[in-house]
Amino acid sequence: MRQRMFWFLVLLSFSLTPAMPLRAEAPSNLQGVEPAPAIPPDHGQNGSESDRAAAGSAGELDQAAEVEDRLVILPEIKREGERFFLSSFKLPDKLTFAGQSVPLDNWQVRERIEYEFYQFLEDQGESIILAKRTGRCFAPAEKQLAEAGLPDDLKYMLLVESKCIAAAYSRAKASGPWQFINSTGKRYKLHSDRWLDERRNLEMSTEAAIKYLRYLRDLQQGDWFLAMASYNAGEDRVRKLLKEQKVPDYWRMHGPRETMRYVPRIIAAKEIYSQPEKYLGLTKKDLYSPLETETVTVTIKEPQRRLTSIAEEYGTYFLELKMLNPEFTKDYLPKGSYQVKVPRQTCPNRCFKQDKLP
Repeated sequence: MRQRMFWFLVLLSFSLTPAMPLRAEAPSNLQGVEPAPAIPPDHGQNGSESDRAAAGSAGELDQAAEVEDRLVILPEIKREGERFFLSSFKLPDKLTFAGQSVPLDNWQVRERIEYEFYQFLEDQGESIILAKRTGRCFAPAEKQLAEAGLPDDLKYMLLVESKCIAAAYSRAKASGPWQFINSTGKRYKLHSDRWLDERRNLEMSTEAAIKYLRYLRDLQQGDWFLAMASYNAGEDRVRKLLKEQKVPDYWRMHGPRETMRYVPRIIAAKEIYSQPEKYLGLTKKDLYSPLETETVTVTIKEPQRRLTSIAEEYGTYFLELKMLNPEFTKDYLPKGSYQVKVPRQTCPNRCFKQDKLP
């Protein structure tokens, strides 16, 4: 009897003893588990809200997560709430831009471009809209670049500069599809005042960008990577950085974060948006078609005239007129002559007259 009682007490003591953990509990603030990208997300002009959210939580672990589980998560997968991103695409082994080879055999060059490549692919909705816009905003740029004898690839700068938005305006007070600051715009004959901002006119700003890029190309002895970096950071700053660091090219230059990302982002944009069917499942017919418009000369002799009145005169409405002419910054125009785009299909024969308004 006593022996049975002894074994009963032994078994009872084992059942009440807490089991030893098989491994140490993961601390909730463990850092550095996931590899960081070569270039961290830009929290400035090009950084998105999701970039900032990811940057703030990339190293944090949920208390219930196990270390081993965290380690096996692929770096291509990101979590934002219930959204997951997994790309099966890979950056090609060879890339060219504006006739120049991209040195992808340099590890840091490849990683910088891959980072931008997957940034574009991560936000599929945004990338689809960007691809659709190219059907409308690329056509004028392609024509003007070809006439100027400059590489067609330069049109991809529009996606990085402004996302093909004519009315884009930055914190640095750069305006329009090519993001000219006021002083550079004036240097290339882009007028800006209270009523009119020609930096927002696609054709006029493209003409100015062509002149500026040609100048930068010549300044950088034909190197388009340095020319684009100079477009972003300024030619004097790039020249100073190259001299101080004793390096001959863009890819070995250390500069401002935005400039470090700028050229890789344009190259990644070319790879994706030159092949929207491959990367986004879009065919040419899915892209926004160029708008059919007529450009008419409107002469205003009174002190001012409202755009609503001008729109009615040409068979359209205020919103459409503003969207076709983003350079008009007010809802009226003062006395003077203006080139105005109006819809071709809704405009009567008066579109072919040159002076319509009293």
